[in-house]
Amino acid sequence: MIDLLPNSWKSLLFEELSKPYFIDIQQFLDQQKSSGLTIYPPTKDIFNAFKITPPKQVKVVIIGQDPYHGYGQAHGLCFSVKKEAKVPPSLRNIFKELEDDTRCQIPKFGDLSSWAKQGVFLLNSILTVEEKKPSSHQGIGWEMFTDKVIHMISQNQDKVVFILWGNYARKKKKLIDNKKHLIIESAHPAAEIYAGGKAGFFGSKPFSRANEYLSKPIDWNLT
Repeated sequence: MIDLLPNSWKSLLFEELSKPYFIDIQQFLDQQKSSGLTIYPPTKDIFNAFKITPPKQVKVVIIGQDPYHGYGQAHGLCFSVKKEAKVPPSLRNIFKELEDDTRCQIPKFGDLSSWAKQGVFLLNSILTVEEKKPSSHQGIGWEMFTDKVIHMISQNQDKVVFILWGNYARKKKKLIDNKKHLIIESAHPAAEIYAGGKAGFFGSKPFSRANEYLSKPIDWNLT
């Protein structure tokens, strides 16, 4: 599995990759697959965010929790789904805020790869999940790894925008140096589903606020 991580990230994280907890993650996933369980995303896509966005190109970090647990959805980028997949409710709300905030047209697909190619690091805190069992891989060690990644970006980079949606992501604030970086916080986009659009995600303007801070703005348009 380590071989799937690009060298640009591997050289920065080599100490983590040899620690017992990371070896335990690999053994756990091997055991699950040997038992006939389906794990998402497919092995080749687990480190997709790392493959598409090299460390020196990170301009924005969006933190999710764990991958989508349905067939044909997860492909290693938080909140994103494969182009042929139906757009999930959380992502529909993200697109609604994107339209209201930037006047970008709402896309018909949910693949956010074009954001990742511009330096938007779409990182789930937990990088794998068992099919139809959300949060099933919570506590197997991924959080230790991705916490290290977030902290390393904060230490090594300057003027990065960290977008924290919901209480789970907000807990990562302690890993980020707010004197060097911009932290944008709000309710989770899914919260609007249950709050009639009044949870605090709608109107938070994360996309325009990020671009105001960055020297080279992101083209958020996906259409």
